[in-house]
Amino acid sequence: MSSSVSSRAARSLLRKLVRVLARTILGLSAAVAVVLLLILPAAASRTAPSGLVYSSASGRAVQRQPAAGSCHMLGSGLYARPDPHCTPGAANPAVTQSTIGSTICRRGWTATVRPPESITAPEKIASMRSYGLRRPLSEYEYDHDVPLELGGAVNEPRNLWPEPDYPSRTGFYLNPKDRLESVLKHRVCRGELSLAQAQHAIASEWVAAYHRYG
Repeated sequence: MSSSVSSRAARSLLRKLVRVLARTILGLSAAVAVVLLLILPAAASRTAPSGLVYSSASGRAVQRQPAAGSCHMLGSGLYARPDPHCTPGAANPAVTQSTIGSTICRRGWTATVRPPESITAPEKIASMRSYGLRRPLSEYEYDHDVPLELGGAVNEPRNLWPEPDYPSRTGFYLNPKDRLESVLKHRVCRGELSLAQAQHAIASEWVAAYHRYG
């Protein structure tokens, strides 16, 4: 008799433990679901429609660059491209398709966000070290991969690199990428291209975009 009672008590205790365990698992699942619901929209909001990350890195503070020698330019000369790992491009969260009229398509807007030379000069030197470059500074332009006029991040290291420039600067000149940037901006502002299309084109493969649009 005592054995039967003990067995029933054990089974009852086991059932209680199973119910507690089930409630705990369900509670954890609900908690995980809530966390995901909070995290996923925030993660999505940090990515532009072009697939680029958004960055609000300040243009009033010198930003740390990648380690010396860790970046490698693709190609050479005026059609060189940045290292896609070091400089994949980044977007300015203040510039979206709905705000282009008050930002990039407004005359003089880029001057209001462009970092001063006191910030970009030391960054350029550090960026050249990142790319293992030892030639004169004047042979390179510290360039926004996704330009300010296409909503590029203002002072994000992932959006700036030492772009080879013309060796001499006599008279009016524009290197090929500068010309492409101007063409794409006008297309976006005329409604011929979306902001996302222009950003993706110049960040992913600007030379191919130059041959297509330039």
